[in-house]
Amino acid sequence: MSDEPLIRNEDRDALHILPLGILDFETKSVRHARLIKNSRLDSVVELFSGAGIGSGQMEIDHLQAQFGWQNNPPHKDLRLIRKLGKMPSFDVYSLRILFREQGIEVKDMAALQLSDEKRAELTEYMKVFTKPLIQQIYGGDDVSVTSFNDMVGLFKDPDIRKVRDNLQLMSNRLNVEIQDVPLFLEDYGDVFLSLSYYRQCMEKLEPQIDDFLESIAEIRGNFQLRQNLNLMETCKTVEYTMNSMMAAVTGRFETFERYTSSMWKNVDATRFRQVKSFIEDYHTTIGATLCAVTVKMAAWTRSFPNKDTGGPARRSEFIVGEMKQGIDVLKEIEANAPNIEKIDWAE
Repeated sequence: MSDEPLIRNEDRDALHILPLGILDFETKSVRHARLIKNSRLDSVVELFSGAGIGSGQMEIDHLQAQFGWQNNPPHKDLRLIRKLGKMPSFDVYSLRILFREQGIEVKDMAALQLSDEKRAELTEYMKVFTKPLIQQIYGGDDVSVTSFNDMVGLFKDPDIRKVRDNLQLMSNRLNVEIQDVPLFLEDYGDVFLSLSYYRQCMEKLEPQIDDFLESIAEIRGNFQLRQNLNLMETCKTVEYTMNSMMAAVTGRFETFERYTSSMWKNVDATRFRQVKSFIEDYHTTIGATLCAVTVKMAAWTRSFPNKDTGGPARRSEFIVGEMKQGIDVLKEIEANAPNIEKIDWAE
């Protein structure tokens, strides 16, 4: 095993997985492990995983005995993992904010970027945000600029005069200083890539949630099971929580898009910074919600991959034993969410 762990793209792009190799741990074995959210929404350390060997998971406070760490004061690696374990989501956008707040340094900031493969996946989602930017600057005059990557690529042109002319054009159209144009584009691309990422995560969840809610309806329709008042109450709580959390995320996306649309009616750097700050304020809330729901739906789908797997009785047992566990985490996420503030110039 090499000293430098391999950080897999699928880990970096996940909501619920934190490859510990991106951080500076003293204990080499920890660098090759992952912190994951389990089906009960607890953070656990996965020391190994793979086909045929399963997943070797350990609770954070059991690591002390595993690695012989001191307790008083706690070993620095244990202190760090405890901090990480309290984070509600491990997506890169939430981690940037949470690491900054906690004073946690990353060995390579590229670890807090989505992989190139994920960025390519999100191209279609990004069009709704990049098309207005392209039209604002070029309209229909430059047929060579049809994507955000085309626009960024203009600054790599070997023709220095062409680069300077493009910078001046963007500066004029966007009302930003010419030296700030590249940073504006970088920030613009990143903030709307985050929205595209979260929207894709949400859309992947929707069919799984529909299947889950159909199962709850079947359980309610079962004469024998509906006599179980505890089960009925649990189904009601889980169903309401899932529906309300997804409705909250959907509502925030609609607000983001409305504010973005208003911004482009009279764009300038100040308005963009307001929208950017507004969206980033919700990164940890949206990330936490989608992380928790994703983990819950993944557990459900693994146990019931199709409508013929397990009957109402077995599914009701899973709802009580697994789906209900950690549901308070979801309620707490929404309770701590910032209020949606009105931007004066936005419609």
